[in-house]
Amino acid sequence: MSLQVTQMDSARKRALLRKRINKVIVYALLIFFAIIFLIPVAWMLSTALKSLADVSAFPPVIIPNPPLWSNFVTALTAVPVFQYMGNSAAYCLLTIIGDILSSSLVAYAFAHVRFKYREIVFIFVLATMMIPYEVLIIPQFLLFRSLGWIDTYLPLIVPTFFGSPYLIFLLRQAFRGISRDVVEAAKLDGANHLVIWWRIILPLSRPALAAVAIFSFMFHWNDLMGPLIYLNTNESYPISLGLSQYTAAYGTTAWNILMAAALVAVIPCVLVFFFSQRYIIQGIVVARPSVEKQQ
Repeated sequence: MSLQVTQMDSARKRALLRKRINKVIVYALLIFFAIIFLIPVAWMLSTALKSLADVSAFPPVIIPNPPLWSNFVTALTAVPVFQYMGNSAAYCLLTIIGDILSSSLVAYAFAHVRFKYREIVFIFVLATMMIPYEVLIIPQFLLFRSLGWIDTYLPLIVPTFFGSPYLIFLLRQAFRGISRDVVEAAKLDGANHLVIWWRIILPLSRPALAAVAIFSFMFHWNDLMGPLIYLNTNESYPISLGLSQYTAAYGTTAWNILMAAALVAVIPCVLVFFFSQRYIIQGIVVARPSVEKQQ
């Protein structure tokens, strides 16, 4: 009896030791990759605190001595950074509204409205994600120019009210996780599809909608190509395009000032990620409920 107890204790200790070793390995890998991802940010901060001579020095200066915090003051006064960030905030807010309303409405149709060839149409919607954006640039530009929308935010905002294939896919998977009995019960009470979508589906899918809003914000805050094509007036630039004001020709760009402005511009994205990590994770696993239901 004592031998069995001893063997059980020994097995328990070995299992505990393996568990601790696995945890140490996992945390070591996480720390290693975290350091790799933080190196560019650390280099940006180092460059932002250097003098212009130290930026191009060789061997590179890792820790500037003394650090020039005045570079941030110069960056924020040389170019209207906060005006550009305000433009980006307004632009992102409108595109988030467009993405959520349009994509959720289309996703509801694919998830809970039965119509002929529904799955085939959904496949065609997903297939549009394979079309490179570069193929659409010229036709879209000609269309928006004929509408007189050049040098306005309309070419950047209006398309979001027609749905995004990727966001439609995410929300469709989330909506399929909602029991169809809920939808059928609402129909028996006399609710139409718009009422069901607005008053039942959307409130039950808040985590998925939050994830969609975060993805939309990240994409449009960092979008450079769209504003570069359609916006011409300096005062209307978003921050992604406003940072180009720090560049100069023939290698005379003040990289320390540019990095200081870039660090300020990235703060909203960092804050959004920090306060909404669980919603981002929810967005990554949003397809799981419908997959489990099918299984």
